Amino acid sequence: MREPTWFRWTRRVGLSVLSGFTLLPIYVMVTSALKPLADVQGNFAWFPTRLTLQPFVDMWHTIPLARYFLNSVVVSSIASLASVAIALLAGYAVSRYRFRGRQAFSVVVLSTQMFPGILFLLPLFVIFVNLGEATGLPLYGSRLGLIITYLTFTLPFSIWMLVGYLDSIPRELDEAAKVDGNGPLGALFRVVVPAALPGIVAVAIYAFMTAWGEVLFASVMTDDSTRTLAVGLQGYATQNNIYWNQIMAASLTVSLPVVIGFLLLQRFLVAGMTAGAVK
Repeated sequence: MREPTWFRWTRRVGLSVLSGFTLLPIYVMVTSALKPLADVQGNFAWFPTRLTLQPFVDMWHTIPLARYFLNSVVVSSIASLASVAIALLAGYAVSRYRFRGRQAFSVVVLSTQMFPGILFLLPLFVIFVNLGEATGLPLYGSRLGLIITYLTFTLPFSIWMLVGYLDSIPRELDEAAKVDGNGPLGALFRVVVPAALPGIVAVAIYAFMTAWGEVLFASVMTDDSTRTLAVGLQGYATQNNIYWNQIMAASLTVSLPVVIGFLLLQRFLVAGMTAGAVK
């Protein structure tokens, strides 16, 4: 059926407005990153008269940007992989088996998403400091401590998402794998995981993006050597000046790998979210 003319124009206008809201900040970031600092701090001009790539060079020296970038990559990658691995085993157990406390476990996992992160900040800080003094394991101010911290809020939601996705996979696949001589873990990794790959990738993207942009815990649980990008970019604002052009240049540079990875895995994310919504 052919769509009405008024609907077609309404859709075009709506998409144009939304595109403007999306592209306008990106344009301002790009132009500000290519301006000298004096031009950025002066009157705003839509079309800059002087362009320079010097901010993309200076941003590596003003703050230890490479170290912050490495910390973010290591922490976010390990936290997302650990979250997916644990959530896959937990989600498979909840989806395929009936055991005492199963419903309570599901409710508790989902209810943890209702509490703001600030409620867990002080308890985690106290726990990490006391464990470090008792065991000598440096959790506070370390990458390991930050990874464990991120698991506290990425893991429950990952479990909940994977339970919904695994429920949509027919149990006959598990039975067929067991007939072929596979045990529960064999059925999981040889049959269920390939079928659930879009959902697993969607969960991994969610966990990675959540850890990548997290600020609250990273600002308290890290020190100068383990600081992540979300907190480290504040170093461009000093007592004497704010290097706006370098902030924009650094933001664009560190966002590019994440955007490329997201675009490459977008089809898995859409498939995973669609299956979860259907469930």
